[in-house]
Amino acid sequence: MTLRRLGIYSAVVVISAWVALPLVLITLAAFSPREILYAWPRRIWPERFTLDTMLFFVRSAGVLQSVVNSLIVAVLTIVLAFLISAPTGYALARYRFRGRDAVQLAILATKMFPATVLSIPLAVAFIRWGLYDRLIGVAIVHATLSIPFVTVIVSSVFVGISYELEEAAMTLGSSRLQAFLRVTIPMALPGLAAAAIFTFVLSWNEVFAATILTLNNRTLPALIINSVVAAGAPLHYRFAGGFFMVLPALIIILLIRRYLLTLWGVTVR
Repeated sequence: MTLRRLGIYSAVVVISAWVALPLVLITLAAFSPREILYAWPRRIWPERFTLDTMLFFVRSAGVLQSVVNSLIVAVLTIVLAFLISAPTGYALARYRFRGRDAVQLAILATKMFPATVLSIPLAVAFIRWGLYDRLIGVAIVHATLSIPFVTVIVSSVFVGISYELEEAAMTLGSSRLQAFLRVTIPMALPGLAAAAIFTFVLSWNEVFAATILTLNNRTLPALIINSVVAAGAPLHYRFAGGFFMVLPALIIILLIRRYLLTLWGVTVR
């Protein structure tokens, strides 16, 4: 038993270090002076910290506008994804019908196809439809990418809420819609909020579709990757951009950590 516990603790430490070490190094580099970043041998812990590197990144051309674009796309993605995933997840959770398992499998199977295969046809189609280089076009692609996960999460959240509570509300005079809005939604709200934040993080970090489908209206990941690959951005720009990309996801995860279990249907009964 002691060896087993030691093995579990060792695995936790290794995985935590594997995840946390790059984040720590990026954070230290993002707040290090430029001369320290280019010095050799470079110290892991800098002698002093400064905001100059981050201010240089924020003040760079197009960064603030790309942040606004990323926020707009993320909000549109959440709205589009939930308009489709919420009814689908509720139906899969509440109703038993022939082919239900096949529908769930088909929803998840869409994640098997690599997005790179669809890049050229997607770009051509969006040009014809007038959606190329528009934020709504990027949001549609992001919503498509997030719908399978959101559907599974929403379905598991509704499964964790007893249908008997809705039936009790209907016996007291509420319609099915009223019972859903007054009973089910308040109980499912933490899980739905966590799913929405998951969708936000997915949209915020997505770079492939944003790079292929935009030219002037870049999101932040697309702007950074274009600056690094095409323009050969300096080292301090890259570290600051990496930290700026990771920061919102870290803040959001810290805020919703108590609700993460509700992603898999663990709700208050």
